[in-house]
Amino acid sequence: MARKNTLTRFLEDIIDNSKDLVDDLIDRAKDAEGNVKDAVVDIADDGEGGDGPSPSELQALQASLADLTAKVSELAALQQPSSTRAKTTTGS
Repeated sequence: MARKNTLTRFLEDIIDNSKDLVDDLIDRAKDAEGNVKDAVVDIADDGEGGDGPSPSELQALQASLADLTAKVSELAALQQPSSTRAKTTTGS
């Protein structure tokens, strides 16, 4: 038995498709809302700090920084006399 194409069937199809569209939009809005909530929670959790370096890591970094500073100062001191010699030889 074939379905008759009447005006009421046409309107029924339009209304059913509209319902499906609205249901899909609501589902997508719920998914988006959940994703936004998860992102906000993730950002809030990241800002709490507990993931910083440990005190031993900080001490190791400070020691490395002090060593590097000493080496840079040593290199600067080695370059200083050569710059002074260049000035005195070009100035004579």
